[in-house]
Formats: sequence, C-alpha cells, structure tokens
Amino acid sequence: MPVNKINVEANGIKSWDGSSNGVARHGKEHVLSVRTEEHHALIDSTETVVLSWENVNVSIDPKTKTCCRGNDVTEGPKHIIKNAYGHVKPGTLLAIIGASGSGKTMLLNALASNTDRDIVTSGDVMVNGVDVGNGIRNISAYVQQNDHFIATMTVKEHLTFRKTKGISGGEMKRLSFASEILTNPPLLFCDEPTSGLDSFMAESIVQTLKEMAQKGKTVLCSIHQPSSEVFALFDHVLVIAEGRVAFLGDTDEALKFYSNIGYPCPVNFNPADFYIMTMAVVPGSETECKQRIEKICDEFYQTTYVKTILQDNKSVVESPRRTGVIYEEAFSSKSRYEASWLQRFSSVFGRAWSTTLRDPMVIKVRTAQTLVLAVILGLLYLQLDIDQEGVQNVNGVLYLMLLNMTFVNMFAVLSSFPLESGVFSREYRTGLYSVDIYFMCKVLAELPSFIFIPIAFCGICYWMIGLFSSLKAFLIFSAVLLLVANVAVSYGYIVSTMSNSVSMALALAPPMMMPLFMFGGFFVNTSTNPVYFIWLEYVSWFRYANELLVVNQWENIDTIPCEGGSGSSRCLYRNGQQVIDYLNFDDGKFWLNIGLLIGLLFVYRLIAYIILFVKARRAK
Repeated sequence: MPVNKINVEANGIKSWDGSSNGVARHGKEHVLSVRTEEHHALIDSTETVVLSWENVNVSIDPKTKTCCRGNDVTEGPKHIIKNAYGHVKPGTLLAIIGASGSGKTMLLNALASNTDRDIVTSGDVMVNGVDVGNGIRNISAYVQQNDHFIATMTVKEHLTFRKTKGISGGEMKRLSFASEILTNPPLLFCDEPTSGLDSFMAESIVQTLKEMAQKGKTVLCSIHQPSSEVFALFDHVLVIAEGRVAFLGDTDEALKFYSNIGYPCPVNFNPADFYIMTMAVVPGSETECKQRIEKICDEFYQTTYVKTILQDNKSVVESPRRTGVIYEEAFSSKSRYEASWLQRFSSVFGRAWSTTLRDPMVIKVRTAQTLVLAVILGLLYLQLDIDQEGVQNVNGVLYLMLLNMTFVNMFAVLSSFPLESGVFSREYRTGLYSVDIYFMCKVLAELPSFIFIPIAFCGICYWMIGLFSSLKAFLIFSAVLLLVANVAVSYGYIVSTMSNSVSMALALAPPMMMPLFMFGGFFVNTSTNPVYFIWLEYVSWFRYANELLVVNQWENIDTIPCEGGSGSSRCLYRNGQQVIDYLNFDDGKFWLNIGLLIGLLFVYRLIAYIILFVKARRAK
C-alpha cells in the first residue's frame, strides 16, 4: 500500500535519524529502520501543527440502574476532565503526567478524538486555529499504550502493509511508532509509550520522540513515573490532577511555580515523582489531598502562564491557518492511507493468507486432529454390518460425524476476530481499510483449510466404516459434510464477531449450539418436535444435513437381513426405505436441503459481517 515514498528495511534497529541503538534479537543485531527518500526535503515540506484547547470536559455518560427494590436510580455523570486548557507548538515534546486515575489518558484521548461512545466530551480543540472535529485523526497518529500486532508477521511485512514474534518490548514500541508515522503526520499522540520498559529502553523511546519533535512535529505524550533522565528530555510538562490542569509550561518553570506556592522539590529528587506525589490522593486523607489539589490548580490558573496560554489560543483562533495540506486533509473524507479498493484488498488478503499459513493451529494441529479423529471413528465403527442392529450404529455414526464436523470447524474460528480485535480497531479507525475488505479477506484466507481438511476426513471415515459402497454416494456424503463444515464456520464467525475475547467466545459457543443439534432428527423425531420450538428446526443445519446423509445411505439398500425371518419381532426394518420413513425423512428433498444448507452458509456469514460492521462503527 502507498506510504508516501517510505521504504522499509528490517535489518536492525535504528533511530529515526539513522543512528544505531544496538538492540539485539536472538543474540543478533536486528535493525528496524524507516528510511525516506529525500528525507530532509520531506520533513521540511511537511506543514506544522499548533494544537490548542480550552474548556475541555470529559465525563462518563450517566446510566440508569434498577435496584433490588424496583426503584430506578439514575447515577450522575462521572466528571473526569474539568475545564482543561492548553497550547502546544510545533517542535515541542509535551509530557502529560499525574497520578493513576488523574485523567492523563482520558485527556489525550479527548484531544485526539479517540474516545468511546459512552464518553461525553465538550470544549474546543483547535488545529492551527480551526476546529477540525474528528478530522484530527486524518492528520495525526496515535500510539496506543498496548501494542497490537499480528504475531505471525515479520517487522518488514508489518511496516510494508502499513512481528511481534521474537522481538523485545522496546522493539515493539518502535514498531508502534513506525506503523503510525509511515504517512509522516505532523501531530503525534502517545499513551504511556514507556510502560513496561527498562530505564535504558524508556530513555531510547523518549529520545526518539524528541528527535521527531525537533524535526517540526507536535508530540504529546502521557507518561507514568519517568526517570529523571527521561523527564529531562521533555520540553514542556502538563501536570494533571483530579481532571484539572495543575501546571502547563516549561519543565524548568514548573519547579519554580511549585516552589513559589510552598511546595519546593527536594534536592536531588526526581521532579516527575515530586509532581505525582504532590498531586496524588492518598487513601485515608482524601479530603485533605483534594483540597490541596484544588488550591494548586486555582493558584496556577491565576498565573501569567495561563494568561499566556489563553492569549496564544486566542491569537491562533483569530488568525487561523485555513490553507494548505493540513487543512485539506483534516476535512477530507479520504483516508491518509490513500489506495484503491483493489490495492487494499490485495494487501489485506496477502497478510491474512500469510497469517493463516503460519498459524500452527490451522496447518498442523487441525490437520493432525482431523486425521486422528477420522482413524479413531473408522476403527470404532470398522466395517459395520447392515443388519437390524447395524441400523442404529450407522445412524449414530452419521450424526456423530455431523457433530464432529460442526464442533471442530466452529471452534477453529472462535478466536479469529477476538485475537485481532485490537489490530482491526486501530487500523479501521485510521482508515487503513474498510470492514468489508477485512471480513472478506479473513474468510477467503481461511477457506482452503475448511475445504481440504473435511474432504480428507470423509475419505478416511467413509470407506473404513463401510457405508454404502458407491462413488456417487461417497461424493454426496463428502459434499454434505463439506457444506456442514462451512456452515459451522459461518456460525462460528457469528459467535466470534459478537465476542470481545476468546474466553467469551468459548463460553458462548456451546450453549448457542445446543438447541440446534437437539433438533437434527436424531435425539428427537422430527414428527414430535413441539410447535413452539419448530423454528429451531428450520435454522439448524443438522436437520437438513442429517436427512441428506440418512437418505444417501439407505435409499439404495433393498434388503436389511433379520434373524428369525420377516415375522420376527426383531425385524424392525426390511429395507432402507423403512429406515427413512421411521425417522420421518423425505427422500424427495435432496436439492431443497442442499439449497437450504448453502443459504444458511451465506446468511450466517452475512449476520457475522453485520455484527462486525456495527461494532466497528460504534467504536469509530
């Protein structure tokens, strides 16, 4: 996909200016570099961004709960960010610090227009003096706190598409930056990029951010407990506490401000730790701490720092920069990853195909599992006799194979969407591709394994069990089980797309499946199904597939041997047609049942797509 002349080379780790940092992978130097053609010319031609905001408020939408007495209780909104204000110029690296729960990430999300639907935001966020709304996403990059990647992809493949397997946390952070800045955005938001890293790697990451800022970018970074060396790299600091701004300005000026109001930082003490501890709410002393926070925030609001910030905001609004690439991209409906539908489809399918091939669960485990189960079933029902007792055995093994095809293939896809939800959400929000491309590529990449593996299962089981010896009957048997496998996959996609995690999908699948196979004509005769459950019979592929398999097996069997003659009480069936009639199946519904199975295959996948589309739109 086009990435604005950016070439990617995966042969080591380098800073964005090309300097080596010497990080090793598996004992060998593994360089990750992002090189640009005419690098300095590209940087110089990039428009810069002044980010300003005033009266920004963020709260959680109030919800109504019903208590045990039946009375409705309406909870008030939880006010997280309170009248926040700020101004960040190009070439600035801003640190947003505060105690846990102070609102660092929420403020960053509000500025980046990256909040969830249940979060209510208000206020003015300006880019070069213009309120661009959600268009800020088109001109900015957002590096999330959690690194979401597809583990089977290499570093080079991931960057070319827009590997986490075997790379360190620091390399993963660098990959996060590389993924977001491929389009050279002038504005960068980073949510705690040093979390989970050692002091050396944390300093390396922040140094990278500083170098980016020095090249004209505007960088805002929430950070948790930075070391003194890391904190010294920041140009400006925004201290936030209880959702309010306690300080915003030069890092050196922050020490003077706190000292002037009676809170001097001890000698040789990490300033970042000092700000966090001063503005923290200590359990057991909540009232005292909150009063101190309110006092500091109120005093800062009266300083010349705030007057300068508000005056700068006013100036940039009065003389907005409404021309140029920044303004056009912010209000453009096109993604900053501009490419044709076919190019996006090709790239996403290539990634999905590579991921599928490299997934051991798909290639190795599922193949081995299918072959082993096929052999076990073949040995358990080895060369069944077609007699009175054999009727039950044959009908039982036919339904057992339906269950096996269903559960093996359905469970194979339960993790498909939850495992990639973080990657999909991030890439969809940035406009990398649409929902239809992602869903179609995912389905097509996994399709071959759900064709060849079921066919191998049928080839082993059918002849070992000794079902009706006919090539036509075998082909029909294989076609039915192939359809069943893919209908089960479609149903699995529904469960997968509606689940937020793999554990949730695994918990939902069995109870959602239970009613369907109960009405397949094996456990309950179709003529005795209760009227109020009849709809389950129509949406169950077990019903159609079981009828097809039973008819396919018994319609050509003219005689079923019986000890004691035809008048014996043990002679329940004299031919195959009596077996079909006993189960209330119809041998004239072959094409109808085939059509209904195909219909369920597509309908279930359409439902899965709609669920994924709705979730993606709600998240966006």
